Amino acid sequence: MPQEIGHFINGELVPGTSGRFSDVFNPATGEVQAKVALATKAELNAAVEAAAKAQVAWAAVNPQRRARVLMKFVALLNRDMDKLAAALSAEHGKTFPDAKGDVQRGLEVAEFCIGAPHLLKGDFTDGAGPGIDMYSMRQPLGVVAGITPFNFPAMIPMWKFAPAIACGNAMILKPSERDPSVPLMLAQLMTEAGLPDGVLQVINGDKESVDAILDNETIQAVGFVGSTPIAEYIYSRSTANGKRCQCFGGAKNHMIIMPDADMNQAADALIGAGYGAAGERCMAVSVAVPVGEETANRLVEALVPRIEKLKVGPYTAGDDVDFGPVVTAAAKQNILRLVETGIEQGAELVIDGRDFELQGYENGFFVGPHLFDKVTRDMDIYKTEIFGPVLSVVRAKSYEEALGLAMDHEYGNGTAIFTRDGDTARDFANRINIGMVGINVPIPVPLAYHTFGGWKKSAFGDLNQHGPDAFRFYTRTKTVTARWPSGIKEGGEFAMPIME
Repeated sequence: MPQEIGHFINGELVPGTSGRFSDVFNPATGEVQAKVALATKAELNAAVEAAAKAQVAWAAVNPQRRARVLMKFVALLNRDMDKLAAALSAEHGKTFPDAKGDVQRGLEVAEFCIGAPHLLKGDFTDGAGPGIDMYSMRQPLGVVAGITPFNFPAMIPMWKFAPAIACGNAMILKPSERDPSVPLMLAQLMTEAGLPDGVLQVINGDKESVDAILDNETIQAVGFVGSTPIAEYIYSRSTANGKRCQCFGGAKNHMIIMPDADMNQAADALIGAGYGAAGERCMAVSVAVPVGEETANRLVEALVPRIEKLKVGPYTAGDDVDFGPVVTAAAKQNILRLVETGIEQGAELVIDGRDFELQGYENGFFVGPHLFDKVTRDMDIYKTEIFGPVLSVVRAKSYEEALGLAMDHEYGNGTAIFTRDGDTARDFANRINIGMVGINVPIPVPLAYHTFGGWKKSAFGDLNQHGPDAFRFYTRTKTVTARWPSGIKEGGEFAMPIME
């Protein structure tokens, strides 16, 4: 019998009570390795009620003591790094080094949040008027929720709960039901680090749980990462219910290669950015835009032998595996369907990974690497986020045409340019209407003390994830105007006071 995975409520793992489950697969073998409970609305609401009670006392703990819990949590993450990465790889399919990177990027946000005492300081004005002082305070929202995706089951939950908890909130985390084990392990580590019971609740579930979060009156804010259609749905329903909301959606990230670029550097960057984690990253580069025919020919010539050498396999095959399987059979079928549309619509399939099979893992969800050339903007493989190991080359005649491709696309998560010319790079960074920009850096994910967020249909809401924006999102500003009547300082009364 597959293992049953439940929820994390009030400081302990508990079984689900709904009787509904979702299969958790081993993507390398295609086997069901566990069943995760799917919570009911009643279970979710009960967890929220308990979180609301715990939050009051947690908010009263001073920020420095809250930060000490995160300090201990970071130490525990380092202690259990390999254990977390192995569990992550087994359910997601990404390679072991990539899984450790997933944990590490979340750990770095937790490290940043240790600075909560400084980040939560308000402003003060003395003498705003005669005897009047004015000051502001940043106060927690109360109970907040995070709805996180399958592709980063360690990093993105930590992006949500670390700043929320550092600010004095309680967090309801609803992770992906496809790889639920690591979020539960993280919650256990937070408890071990000293977090009071109920401040972090992990509820596994599907749309029923999500809708319960969006409609629950106690939950004050919702953070989401996933596909754009779901991001739009969650944003509209949350805001209609009066909640603060930030939702991050899909992407189609362009990398522009100028004629003066170091072609070997650009090709190496594209291999990692396009095929790493089997392309299941919202910051993956899925579109290469070489400027000029000669540049395009040189780029494709450099890419082909590199792609042919890629090693695809399970995470257990060693650290030299370049990428593993995709997360589900449905994901594999969708990727291969989009590849077929690319062929039908006239793109040139230079590297064909459709028939890829791995001996001994024939039932796994492996997809071989694909390279399309001469892709045009009207093709489905250009317009759609494929979320697989498929790289499309779109040839541009000029820098302006290349810039226009990225600017006209509906998504605006990340982009990059490879060039030796500082003026071109500066112009690109200033003009591009995309949230995260790399200059000779293929995947420009900001470090924890900056903020992460796209533009256009890649993001809904006013504030980004992690960095200073997270502390703004998870707090409300209260401004106090104070005036104290004078008189006491005028002198003491030494006679016994009497009634008159």
